[in-house]
Amino acid sequence: MATRKSAAKPNVSADELKKYYHDMLLIRRFEEKAGQLYGMGLIGGFCHLYIGQEAVVVGLEAAAKEGDKRVTSYRDHGHMLACGMDPNGVMAELTGREGGYSKGKGGSMHMFSKEKDFYGGHGIVGAQVPIGTGLAFADKYLGNDRVSFAYFGDGAANQGQVYESFNMAAVWKLPVIFVIENNQYAMGTAQKRSTSSAEIYKRGEPFGIPGQLVDGMDVLAVKEAGEKAVAHCRSGEGPYILEIKTYRYRGHSMSDPAKYRTREEVQNMREKHDPIEHIRQMLIDGKHATEDDLKSIDKTIKDIVNNSADFAKESPEPALEELWSDIYADEIPQHDA
Repeated sequence: MATRKSAAKPNVSADELKKYYHDMLLIRRFEEKAGQLYGMGLIGGFCHLYIGQEAVVVGLEAAAKEGDKRVTSYRDHGHMLACGMDPNGVMAELTGREGGYSKGKGGSMHMFSKEKDFYGGHGIVGAQVPIGTGLAFADKYLGNDRVSFAYFGDGAANQGQVYESFNMAAVWKLPVIFVIENNQYAMGTAQKRSTSSAEIYKRGEPFGIPGQLVDGMDVLAVKEAGEKAVAHCRSGEGPYILEIKTYRYRGHSMSDPAKYRTREEVQNMREKHDPIEHIRQMLIDGKHATEDDLKSIDKTIKDIVNNSADFAKESPEPALEELWSDIYADEIPQHDA
């Protein structure tokens, strides 16, 4: 693995580095296990893995604070784990079990956690962007100091509703960070083949929204950019755009063989730009951790992930009556005239 210097300032402690290493590795091991369960037929429907993109959400969560909100697309398991959702509940939802976050009815793309301010993965491309803008409107209306993170991909960046959201966020100076997770392929189409302007973060300029391009394979660079964006929003200056250049190692979904790119391209990213290996090397080179320390972290994480798979398998399927729950309100609230 080739080493590289972080683009971010080295104002980070050994404990923070270990936390980022732990959180990114948890996402990767969890996704690897999810891929295994999908192959065994225990996860149905679509399943989009986050392997390779771990630094994006871990870096931005490091810049967030209690009460900040997040909403994303269907590649969402990493976001759930990064904001502190229980791996057991996430895996149980993936397998359609009662112990899942949406009681087994949402599956991979549609689970939520009000407690962790996670407002869901969404299966319709770009649909989460107006929702994230609405979350920010609520915070602006309430006059609190919170920020919303609206994640979407380079493919969704071509959706019209994204620009309607840009416009409203700019008009009302809403505290929303539009996070473009540019993994360079919209399903199977390379960005250069589908996008006339390569610098997506500049698309906010006509609306007066500042933006920044970030190395999404470097968790420290993402954290630094996230802190800048968060400070901008909290100061009342309105929205901010982060285009975070990242890369997914797997296909678009589990059913995608990804033949539209070469094996050499993927291998080059793994060997020279892997976000987890980057932090691992920093820990070793800086003598912040030994090989045995990191092996211990990996073992702990594997135990967590294996336990989540066992919990999912042991959790019962939802009762048939669950089909009718959470569809209609039990009663209509009455308001005084």
